[in-house]
Amino acid sequence: MSITRRTVLKGLAAAPVAIAASRFARAADAKVIKISHQFPGGSIDKGDFRDRLTRKFAAEVEKRTNGSLKFEIYPGSSLMKTVAQFSALRKGALDMSLYPLAYAGGEVQELNIGLMPCMVTSYDQGFAWKKAEIGRELTKLLEAKGVKMITWIWQAGGTASRSKPVVEPDDVKGLKIRGGSREMDLMLKAAGGIISSVPSNEIYPAMQTGSLDAAVTSSTSLISFRLEEISKALTSGKGKSFWYMLEPLIMSKDVFDRLTPAQQKAVTDVGIELESFATASAKEDDDAVVAVYKKVNAKVVDMDQNTVNRWRKVAEEAAWTDFTKRSAECERFLKMAKAVA
Repeated sequence: MSITRRTVLKGLAAAPVAIAASRFARAADAKVIKISHQFPGGSIDKGDFRDRLTRKFAAEVEKRTNGSLKFEIYPGSSLMKTVAQFSALRKGALDMSLYPLAYAGGEVQELNIGLMPCMVTSYDQGFAWKKAEIGRELTKLLEAKGVKMITWIWQAGGTASRSKPVVEPDDVKGLKIRGGSREMDLMLKAAGGIISSVPSNEIYPAMQTGSLDAAVTSSTSLISFRLEEISKALTSGKGKSFWYMLEPLIMSKDVFDRLTPAQQKAVTDVGIELESFATASAKEDDDAVVAVYKKVNAKVVDMDQNTVNRWRKVAEEAAWTDFTKRSAECERFLKMAKAVA
């Protein structure tokens, strides 16, 4: 068979069409992953670092999978209500969420270990969980419940108050206060507080209307939800705090299992790589929150180790003891957590 110049030219002319068709087919076959979270939306470079993390994750995974995975980000609980996101992940009705694990404590009670007062008191201690028995068992539990851990994120927290600073246990007496988990609330109640349980994205209206006097939440949320606008005092989480929350990026295991091995690797690798960004950003916000509240002339105080120790005594008697009595598994998880110094 002879190949003429005309045949060659026809082939070259048709090539862009074939390439375009191939690209179109890949785009049409791309799987769209929806990521929901409760925090304010921004951009990949500006805004709440938790929203930024989801956008960085999405961009990098899309790049590494050559567009076979694409993402839609739904900040501010715009896709579904905050607490309901964990149950939706378990059922495969939601693909991914950046989610405070303790919010799922009513559904899987062992997960309250992710915000146990005075249990974790530093970032190093929190991240030591990952390779310790507590981390392995927590990961195993989540997967048994249909949820895959993608990025470990720990955050320190502080307390915004409409009146006086909340530092010592005695400062809580008579205050309507939010802790962020069942166990945190038990500690605050034992110290004399009146408990009101709301997710962090509902703290502002609750404090604005007076149904909350004070709220304990992460440094990032203290900034992102503009609580300085309605607060006269801040107890920062800088340095020492009784409040450290595990708030990871998680994925429906059903969704993860249906990805190709290459896609799974991209998701897993990028998730791990973003942990350093999360930790650095959380620490930056521990510093930044002080400046934000001082700018509006709020009284800003810090905790020292002796104060945390006094809170720990209340926590052990109220929250830790209650947790161990809930089930043998809760007792086991608490023992594993205590083993990580």
